Amino acid sequence: MPMLELSQSIFDDWKAFKAYKTQRRGKKGSSEDVKPGVDAVFLCTLNDMHAETGLAPLNLHLMSEKPLATTLQDCLSIYRSLQPSIGESSTSIFSIGHVLHYSPHNVLLRKLLLEDCIIGDRAHRARWLVAFFTQLRARYRKPELAGNATNCLSCPAESVCLYSAKKIYHDKFLASGNAGWPVHIVDPEIEDLLGHEGMDLAARRLRTRLLEDYDHQTDPSKIERRPWFGRCVHESDNDVCDDQIVTINRDDDPLPHDKQLSMSERLKGRGAKTATFHMIEQTEKQCERRGRVYGSKGEIEYVGKMIRVYDFATSKAQVHYPHQAGGGHGGGDEGLTRQFIRAMEATERNRSRRDEAQREHIVCTLEDIIRSHAMVFAAEEARRDRKVIDWAAW
Repeated sequence: MPMLELSQSIFDDWKAFKAYKTQRRGKKGSSEDVKPGVDAVFLCTLNDMHAETGLAPLNLHLMSEKPLATTLQDCLSIYRSLQPSIGESSTSIFSIGHVLHYSPHNVLLRKLLLEDCIIGDRAHRARWLVAFFTQLRARYRKPELAGNATNCLSCPAESVCLYSAKKIYHDKFLASGNAGWPVHIVDPEIEDLLGHEGMDLAARRLRTRLLEDYDHQTDPSKIERRPWFGRCVHESDNDVCDDQIVTINRDDDPLPHDKQLSMSERLKGRGAKTATFHMIEQTEKQCERRGRVYGSKGEIEYVGKMIRVYDFATSKAQVHYPHQAGGGHGGGDEGLTRQFIRAMEATERNRSRRDEAQREHIVCTLEDIIRSHAMVFAAEEARRDRKVIDWAAW
């Protein structure tokens, strides 16, 4: 892909980049001589700024960090902005940072379930309903020993606190020589300091970052625009649920009536389903996903690095051990980028194959992405209003 000269590839912010690209596009449209431009953009601004960036008019391939936006209205606004004009077709690939779509573990799991149909289909009948149950637990009860402390490094309860930033970032990781995740999230320079200057300077840099704090006089916009890694967890504005359960029921959704197709054919892959999602804050299996899927012919259990398939007819089980790729999210980070580039290359070679490339390499469409976000907003409404959501009415 063409690359810009260094002097033209560094911008103060996304607004300067957008202005440059718009100006360049105008010059190119006037047949002026312009330097090669970029083909794609990774949208990594703050989540609530995604809609504001408005990069759609540039017609570039776009990979957005997740979530796409923090409100349903912004998600729909982005969706509409990316729709082609009447009579035209889109020529740009759109992807989002759903990295687990691309981990070898989940690629195999998807193949077993959707392509091989190894456990058949579901037999339940239900309506499209979304219910959300949540519990806010002990994390929000500040220990009396902590008093009025707002920062871990000045808190008298730090040594006995489960959420001590010092324990998490320094004692557990940096002190053992690990300046990667999550230490480099606090400050990416710490990794270089440890490698070139030694542990003392790296530890001092970490301590400086963890000491950063705010009080009632701090501008709220400053508080919201950055993370505060040393802030007392009981004094933060984080209201994420400690324990959440989402239950989703879906009714049969057959293809439209067709005399040449039987009902079973019209229902293939579209039968009624019930799904329960449970995420909990404290667990031995931190960042490890476990699940079980029941079908008409068997069931699948997946735990960490293993997928077990049990066949009802033979009463036998087959265990799969997917390739363990390196990098973040079990190889998902690399897979996300690889598939995005492959989709771009396929589209650049043949613009008419854009939809095919989107489906083949990205695995989902922009509409799929919007619908998955909408489900999250429906679940949040169910939690907030303590009710069951009827999807069609919602």
